[in-house]
Amino acid sequence: MPLDSTIHDAYMAARNGLSRMVSRLVPPKEVEDIVQETYVRLCQVEKPKSISEPKSFLYRTAKNLALDHLKRAETRLTDCPEDSLDSVLLEQTVDNTLQTVVSDQEFGHFCEAVRQLPVTCRKVFVLKKVYGYSQKEIAKMMNISESTIEKHIAQGMKRSMLYVMQKQQNAEATETEFTKGGKSR
Repeated sequence: MPLDSTIHDAYMAARNGLSRMVSRLVPPKEVEDIVQETYVRLCQVEKPKSISEPKSFLYRTAKNLALDHLKRAETRLTDCPEDSLDSVLLEQTVDNTLQTVVSDQEFGHFCEAVRQLPVTCRKVFVLKKVYGYSQKEIAKMMNISESTIEKHIAQGMKRSMLYVMQKQQNAEATETEFTKGGKSR
């Protein structure tokens, strides 16, 4: 087997794991770029025969790229002029606090929605969306067909999204009533 094929196979086998590892370090929108950059770096190695453990090399490279991304993000933040730094930090703090509250509420609604799914649907949904398993892996693990896995994932998405949307609408209606009630006093 040619070495290029071995490297490619190692990348394909580790791709989902790399994505999960990188997602713990950087924002979700950056994960795919870093995983792809990992493959590019692997392809650019001058002496691929010197890589005795391709999987370890991939994980180390992906982690380093993710950490480099974080350093660049910190540098961009610290490159702000001193007089605007306070306003930027204050704005980010307010935005982060608001986003955290909203995210916590939405996450809570989402968790409740998932808890209400039928048992098999919930298990499939969590394995796919939380742990990142492929449909093929889940089908093998649970001894059911891939088409059934697809149906459970679709059902889980639909039910979860409807539940979360309903909770958000209820919250908005409550907020509107509170706002109107507060102004009329």
